Amino acid sequence: MNDTRDDRQVEVLRWTYGLVPIAAGADKFTNLLTDWGKYLSPTARDMLPVSSRTFMRAVGIVEIAAGALVLHPRTSRLGAYVVAGWLGAIAANLVMDRKYDIAVRDIAMGIGAFSLGRFLARRAERRAAEQQRTPVESDLAAATRAPQAGGTAFSMH
Repeated sequence: MNDTRDDRQVEVLRWTYGLVPIAAGADKFTNLLTDWGKYLSPTARDMLPVSSRTFMRAVGIVEIAAGALVLHPRTSRLGAYVVAGWLGAIAANLVMDRKYDIAVRDIAMGIGAFSLGRFLARRAERRAAEQQRTPVESDLAAATRAPQAGGTAFSMH
């Protein structure tokens, strides 16, 4: 199976949307990057049956799990959609607290995670179609692809 430039870009997104939630989730236990509790809206805080600190640690566990889903090749697409939904929920919390600037950032990141899920779905469809081709069809498809920079579709050695 040929790796395309698009596949490499999808891998960059997969690693980004996998590692960033893991780092943010781990930081919920240390607060080295920021005091995460300050992003919890008072409305949400009042509804919690546990302390803000306990809740943020639970959030960290969810974020670590979501990032791990994105990183694992068999669950990347599901993980991308989980991260997208999670970022949407975070944005909703931020809107309740009128932190619109940060909410917009999380919405944009959520759109990126959703797009990653769509890219992964298309890649899976493309690979499934390639596996169903006969060897002759695969050779013909490879020969008709645009040549790589510095080369031709057919080379004579």
